[in-house]
Amino acid sequence: MPDKRVLPVEYYLSIQVSDDKLCAYLQFVNTSDDFACSREQLDQLLVKNHIVHGVKEEVLDQIALNPAAYFEQPVLIAEGTAPVNGKDGYIQNVFNLDSDQKKPLELEDGRVDFKEVYSLNNALKGQLIARRVLAEEGVNGRAVTGEELFAKSGKEARFRTGRNVVTDLENMAQYAAIDGVVTKTDKEKVNVFPIYEVTGDVDYSIGNIDFVGSIVIRGSVLNGFKIRAAGDIRVTGGIEAAELEAGGSIDIGAGILGQNKGYVKAGKTIKSSFIQDANVIAGEDVLVTQSIMHSNVKAGRNVICLGGKGLIVGGLIQAGDLVSARTVGNSMATATVFEVGVVPELRNELIELKNMVRTQTENIDKTEKALVLLNQLAAAGQLSPEKNALRTKLTYTRKQALDEVNSSKDRLLEIEKMLENTEKAKVEVAGTIYPGCKIVMGRYTRFVRDAVSRVLFHFFEGEITMSPND
Repeated sequence: MPDKRVLPVEYYLSIQVSDDKLCAYLQFVNTSDDFACSREQLDQLLVKNHIVHGVKEEVLDQIALNPAAYFEQPVLIAEGTAPVNGKDGYIQNVFNLDSDQKKPLELEDGRVDFKEVYSLNNALKGQLIARRVLAEEGVNGRAVTGEELFAKSGKEARFRTGRNVVTDLENMAQYAAIDGVVTKTDKEKVNVFPIYEVTGDVDYSIGNIDFVGSIVIRGSVLNGFKIRAAGDIRVTGGIEAAELEAGGSIDIGAGILGQNKGYVKAGKTIKSSFIQDANVIAGEDVLVTQSIMHSNVKAGRNVICLGGKGLIVGGLIQAGDLVSARTVGNSMATATVFEVGVVPELRNELIELKNMVRTQTENIDKTEKALVLLNQLAAAGQLSPEKNALRTKLTYTRKQALDEVNSSKDRLLEIEKMLENTEKAKVEVAGTIYPGCKIVMGRYTRFVRDAVSRVLFHFFEGEITMSPND
């Protein structure tokens, strides 16, 4: 039998490199009580396996002194430098545009006025609204075998600029172009709107209102009047059979008595104490503290009615994600329909955006072909002043079209992501749901045959499932 001590060191030892090339391990594949190796032999083994970076010298010294201590398990002998991906850029807003919390007004004498809770993000012309923080470049790493491991750079953030907002030449800051209120509308655009205030009811002394900013009505909106605002609408009183439409949110202090006429429509959220015999449409949420009765309510995200009675009875409730209420239907089995998880407006917008991107891409292609010819003429010194002006115009048109296409593609990704999440649709009942209620999720329908309490309806494995709502 040959003397094991004359066998090459590779007979006893092997080196394994992790898949990410950041770790190298020494493993005994054969052992012998009289095995011995020198540090020089270990270094030669590293060279044969191309281990050149992050070598743990002290560990190798210990293995050479006492190899038997490492027979049982692999030992880390080299550790690379992991790449560090760059941080994404972001928009640093001066105002909190995402909080719906309203705080009562504190008076000079220390008392609190709980009736005055409406606050606005006021800005003066030229005031800073937001800064753009640049993305960071990644830091490349190095494998134990010496190769460079490439890091990803962060993604740059982009301003979503709406009305009366300007950016600086470096596109690093947003400023108010007028005095007004800073408001975020649909598609996350930041705007500065002036405010129109009515100190009383909207009646014949006021007439219809169509305003480019936000509206505050310190009274009610009476039958037949029309209120339109590009920003938000705040009504301290109630809404009768009127038409209200806002690009932002609508906040109604009392409630809506629609008389099955008119409508209330907001690009973002609608808040009201109650809704009765009305048509209500919100791009995001409908939040009600008392009841929704015999109404048609549509929300892009959630319909929530949990305060006080928390009652929903009669009519049609449509929500993209969630309907949550305390009591649904009544003992008389009044027909109440919930359609959850489908947002038709999003599907229509998706089709329109795809058509727009296709058309713009074709136009960009034509523009680029024309620019190639004009650039060739310029290189040959044959470009007339008229054609030079055309080349400048086409260059600007191409840049503008590319910006629009990129913005449309970003919105396409947002919509596709939202449509993928429709299986998360839910109907939550904190109290009791009565017979006469119908729940629709996509192509599936479930009728409530018996009164049940504290239940959750959701889509699971091809059907609408009812489970306890703990």
